[in-house]
Amino acid sequence: MSTTLSASAPSTFEIKSANLPLVALLLKSADLTRLSAEFAQRFGDVPDFFDHDPLVVDLFPLQVFEPGAALDVGALCALLRQYRLNPLAVRGGNDEQMALALAAGLTPAPEATVQRPAPAAPITAAAPLPEPVAQPQPAPGALVIDKPLRSGQQVYARGRDLVVMAMVNPGAEVIADGHIHVYAPLRGKAIAGARGNVDARIFALSMAPELISIAGIYRTSEVALPEAIQGKPAQVRLVPGPDGDKLVIDPLSV
Repeated sequence: MSTTLSASAPSTFEIKSANLPLVALLLKSADLTRLSAEFAQRFGDVPDFFDHDPLVVDLFPLQVFEPGAALDVGALCALLRQYRLNPLAVRGGNDEQMALALAAGLTPAPEATVQRPAPAAPITAAAPLPEPVAQPQPAPGALVIDKPLRSGQQVYARGRDLVVMAMVNPGAEVIADGHIHVYAPLRGKAIAGARGNVDARIFALSMAPELISIAGIYRTSEVALPEAIQGKPAQVRLVPGPDGDKLVIDPLSV
């Protein structure tokens, strides 16, 4: 026999499930001095790059690159907060690291995953058509810059592509969460996929950058471009491989 319990709904609150978009930090080294220097190199010129984004610290890469490394989790969290990141959760650490993370106020999140787009499967004539699905809302339009960018100037297209119609001079910096298109000489720094979009690309009619970067993988002018690329139309993309992601630069026919 079933039993019905009397109950009343609370009038002051409700409990609902919620989804929270997180930024993930895949930590490969416990050397916080080196980490601080690389953060400063990458984000030091962009004080508002992050906007107090909630973050999960993924310690699994640390088990691969520096197994058994001692990690000062409190100092790590303090460093991240300097760059307006809000560390909330942790995953992938050993017992000692997870205990330190909990003591620092982080929540264990063993089921958290880092999303990486899967390559599209080829479509053959025999393949059935996919079922119609609801289309996502279109992303914001690209940010378009019409004027040349001088040394010291910086443009960041948050959450969208960046299109530059004039020269990016040495010392200037263009950043986008999506693709970067430069319909002129690119002689400064170009950082595409700034928030981890591995599918982002960089296009330029004259490729001669001081630095190019996609999803954190970068190359500087200290490594000269091949003659077939230097000063010519080209694109930069990220290609996964057994030794990790690598930047590939291809000439363009225009």
